[in-house]
Amino acid sequence: MSRALEVLNEVFGYPAFRGQQGDIVEHVAAGGDSLVLMPTGGGKSLCYQIPSLVRRERGLGAGIVVSPLIALMQDQVAALTEVGVRAAYLNSTLSGAEAAAIERSLRNDEIDLLYVAPERLMTPRFLELLERVKINLFAIDEAHCVSQWGHDFRPEYIQLSVLHERFPSVPRIALTATADAITREEIVHRLALDDAQIFVSSFDRPNIRYRIVEKDNARSQLLDFIRAEHTRADGTTDAGIVYCLSRRKVEETAEWLKGQGIRALPYHAGMEFGVRQEHQERFQREEGVVMCATIAFGMGIDKPDVRFVAHLDLPKSVEGYYQETGRAGRDGLPANAWMAYGLGDVVQQRKMIDESEADDVHKRVQTGKLDALLGLCETASCRRVRLLAYFGEEGRPCGNCDTCLEPPATWDATRETQMALSCVFRAQRASGFNFGAGHLIDILRGSSNEKILQRGHEKLSTFGIGAALSEPEWRAIFRQLVAFGLLAVDHEGFGSLVLTEASKPVLKGGQSITMRRYVKPARTRQSSGRTSERADPTAGMSPRERARWDRLRAWRTETAKHDGVPAYVIFHDATLAEIARGAPDSLDDLRHIPGMGARKLDRFGDEILEVVGAE
Repeated sequence: MSRALEVLNEVFGYPAFRGQQGDIVEHVAAGGDSLVLMPTGGGKSLCYQIPSLVRRERGLGAGIVVSPLIALMQDQVAALTEVGVRAAYLNSTLSGAEAAAIERSLRNDEIDLLYVAPERLMTPRFLELLERVKINLFAIDEAHCVSQWGHDFRPEYIQLSVLHERFPSVPRIALTATADAITREEIVHRLALDDAQIFVSSFDRPNIRYRIVEKDNARSQLLDFIRAEHTRADGTTDAGIVYCLSRRKVEETAEWLKGQGIRALPYHAGMEFGVRQEHQERFQREEGVVMCATIAFGMGIDKPDVRFVAHLDLPKSVEGYYQETGRAGRDGLPANAWMAYGLGDVVQQRKMIDESEADDVHKRVQTGKLDALLGLCETASCRRVRLLAYFGEEGRPCGNCDTCLEPPATWDATRETQMALSCVFRAQRASGFNFGAGHLIDILRGSSNEKILQRGHEKLSTFGIGAALSEPEWRAIFRQLVAFGLLAVDHEGFGSLVLTEASKPVLKGGQSITMRRYVKPARTRQSSGRTSERADPTAGMSPRERARWDRLRAWRTETAKHDGVPAYVIFHDATLAEIARGAPDSLDDLRHIPGMGARKLDRFGDEILEVVGAE
């Protein structure tokens, strides 16, 4: 363990492990298998990088990291190379000659850590290569991809149990940021990790503020949010990610934001590879870029200063929501998770499950996961408590989510629920088919429009009985009825609504219903405590320190450009801020700055001291 701490300090520049990192490193370095569940930004990569380097020093060969994403490999290898680790990756971006050169280096024992895609790893040729070299460990990143019950199943991951069969003496560490109990069990089963020690860190990300708003012109709401919370005094925007469900919506949203003066870029799997790669690199290397993307973007992105993640469409599960929002605030500074959510989202997700080709068992699991997410959206209590409970962790009201900061009002909606359910029943009985929420609301509010009159629905006993409530209020009621499972989406009826068995006790008066009261969405108010200010690493700096900070950032930009890596690979903002405040005047002073490993001190130390001293 003492050697692991020395590696942590010498190579990565940190004085101590965080949380369970030390226990995990010690267990794996000693040759034990493990399953690690740790939130994004919790330092998962160190849990296999350090044991691998320690075991390599013992003559046990290279560490092999299985990763499903090109972006992750490139980021990790660039960062490791900067601190003096001989790291490489094998993926589809390399030419045949480049791949052959890396394989040759592996055979010659010239690589410390090799990142490889699961598809390449599982080829007979590559497995035979591994059998001819020394391997000190296998790290299986994004291990939830092995689970058919998870939110990002990838068939090629199932075959990874072969590592246990062909390399029984090589320790394996599987890592993921999100896995409920069912997914954990499948990871253990699929990867043959029955004897592995399981480490579960807290899923809490206290620096992230969770906010879910009623959808009412979502684009305008998004723009208000960005301008109020994530636009700095100089007019620049924080880095952020906006998730949309469809490729078309991604492109339209990016174009619209650009028209509003936001530096927005689109990203989805349907784009030409070169353009997609360019956009990803710009997001990672430039400041103030907002990426509008499908969930094809984000996994493996190590950018530490993403200040917000916004959802314009409902994700499929709590795991998906947690992982996507977890890409904000990896540096530990304040960040926002913002989502606009409405009845159409609920209907769309229900319909997607019903129309999928999955078997009934999978559909039930998907429905259960969606129900859990809807429960998070509709809760009137602390969102963080609800989120943590999903992963089996107890929490206390956080004071840093919308329901804690502005507790929503609730009301007894039993009578209105009975009106709505009765309207669904009577409209169906009168016409022989089902209707969507818009038509049902027109009936309840007594709207004598053409469609109502054509179908004779002005004669229904429920016509006009809900005139006291506005259309948005009724829409909120129907949304919550679908979320509560009292109404279901008829996938054959273009999103129309039908009664469920659970609705019968309510119709008969045997069950009361409490709902969140509808509140007209208000514009996000600009405040002095906006996230961009709370997350500013220069807060409280004197003018002299600020000038030092600006010079250090300019130096970092040039150095990163020269090395062809994102700026944060050279140094994180937190490290530069420490230097700017401390004004070190010797290499020994610099050595004690967090994030300043031996290789970086050796390579950059004199340059940094020159920048600091140029006053």
